[in-house]
Amino acid sequence: MALRCYFLDNISFAMVLGSGEMNRKISTSNVNLKSLFRLAAPALAIAGYVGITILPVRAITDYASNDYRVCAARLKNLGISTEDTARACAEVLRPRDFSACVVKIAGDTQIEAIDAVRTCSQVRRHNEFASCVVGIINNTQTTVNPEVLNYCRRSLLPLSFAKCVVGFRTEMDFDPRQAMDTCIDASDSPRRYQPSFLPVAPGGPTNPVFPSPNTR
Repeated sequence: MALRCYFLDNISFAMVLGSGEMNRKISTSNVNLKSLFRLAAPALAIAGYVGITILPVRAITDYASNDYRVCAARLKNLGISTEDTARACAEVLRPRDFSACVVKIAGDTQIEAIDAVRTCSQVRRHNEFASCVVGIINNTQTTVNPEVLNYCRRSLLPLSFAKCVVGFRTEMDFDPRQAMDTCIDASDSPRRYQPSFLPVAPGGPTNPVFPSPNTR
């Protein structure tokens, strides 16, 4: 019995020593981690600051992210002068869409690039305007190409206008100018924007009658 107690006491003592050793190791590890974090904190802060400052700079200088750089490069490749390129790209709100409009018209039609620059800079829906011009010109194949620029520019809905012109010419063999005149008059007519919820008298609008303040 005494021998058994002796062994149990030795085992308990060994466990106590083992737990103490383990606690010292854990404490030492925590100290080492704290020291490591303390040493690495300045480096991490510098790396984060550099990353934050580099991203906006890349967005400004990178070709794909800089709309003005894209616009200038596209117009330069079309042979537009430096002065006209700088002025046109600086004045428009969406340089990338504007330059795409010029490239599409100059590349898919016989219209001069400088004429496309002047007209694309006057519209808000650059993509729809370019599709209108290219669609009508490819359908008409006539010498009215410069006039198409003005018609598509005047239209409030360039794609609908182009569909109207192409549809009339395909089914009724309209003259290109006749088709464009008809479609532009219909698309810009104020009758299409008249409110439908206000009743109109057969004899025209009448003035409302209000009772006199002295009338009871």
